[in-house]
Amino acid sequence: MKRIIIISSVLLALTGGVQAQNGIDQVLRNIETNNKGLQANAQLIASQKLEAKTENNLADPTLSYAHLWGAKDKSETIGELVISQSFDFPSLYVTRNKLNRLKSGAFDSQADVFRQNMLLQAKEICLDIIMLRQQKQILEERLRNAEELSKMYAKRLQTGDANALETNKINLELLNVRTETSLNETTLRNRLQELNALNGNVPVVFEETIYPATPLPADYQILKSEVMASNRTLMALGNESLVARKQISVNKSQWLPKLELGYRRNTETGAPFNGVVVGFSFPLFENRNKVKVAKAQALNIDLQKQNATLQVESELTQLYREAQSLHASMEEYQKTFQAQQDLELLKQALTGGQISMIEYFVEVSVLYQSHLNYLQLENQYQKAMARIYKSKL
Repeated sequence: MKRIIIISSVLLALTGGVQAQNGIDQVLRNIETNNKGLQANAQLIASQKLEAKTENNLADPTLSYAHLWGAKDKSETIGELVISQSFDFPSLYVTRNKLNRLKSGAFDSQADVFRQNMLLQAKEICLDIIMLRQQKQILEERLRNAEELSKMYAKRLQTGDANALETNKINLELLNVRTETSLNETTLRNRLQELNALNGNVPVVFEETIYPATPLPADYQILKSEVMASNRTLMALGNESLVARKQISVNKSQWLPKLELGYRRNTETGAPFNGVVVGFSFPLFENRNKVKVAKAQALNIDLQKQNATLQVESELTQLYREAQSLHASMEEYQKTFQAQQDLELLKQALTGGQISMIEYFVEVSVLYQSHLNYLQLENQYQKAMARIYKSKL
């Protein structure tokens, strides 16, 4: 017998969960390679790393030449050539080099957060596509059933076995199902187009109709420890905190004098003189308040991390409670489905005159709507679990 009660995601989750996960994983790997936003962000990170390195470059060398002549005798001239190179105190370059390594790690962490959010968006679209395909199966079954009844009652109307009111109800049901089916197909095409766009407009091969097996974690505290330890945003803020603290050391070191070495050639006496130029620059004004600025920035990052930690904990608690509630509702639906009547039996009872058209439509409407509600619940559950485990993307 035909059974509209069959829910593919329940019956095939254990046997098809691994394949579905592989399907989503493959899509995510393709998007990671082809996504233009990720490619652009990679170039941005590369430029930021190079820009950070330039902050530790030597200053440009200077070359100057002076040619003087006497006010009374133009033939009396003096020439002076100076070539010099200024640089910071040597230990400052070592400190800046350590800072640049920390900055590089912080930039990589920011890129990782950006990548994770992009892949989470793509995974949620994949989950929506699975739900829409499951809805499509139910709507197609419902459409076939409505078309069969419409043809049957059109014939019965001609023979006088049915009245116009019953026939109109069936035709209205047929129109409603066709509309829902059309909307489902449109939404499905749009989601597939969104997935292609995330993949750099490279067509995505994704034909899954089954969700990956995603059990609800039994111990929240273990889950919390795992999620907090692997949260990419908190990792990024941790790396930024290290950068901010190293910046304090750099700014403190900038109070050391700057040095200048060079070569000087003078022809004032007629015979050239060669010598060495040595100079010092004391940063009495240029670095004023820079250490205070760096300390304030470090404190700002630490407070941001504390705030982000509280937000991550709160979001995780909400997601876990949502997943628990959804999981419990899904189990209730599954138990109820097992006790519901078969659609084919309802149709036989209708055609046999055992139930009225109104009773039939009430039963069928509740039946179909229950299955659609279940699909919505399962989709929300899968999304909640995807957000909980987003650090694994």
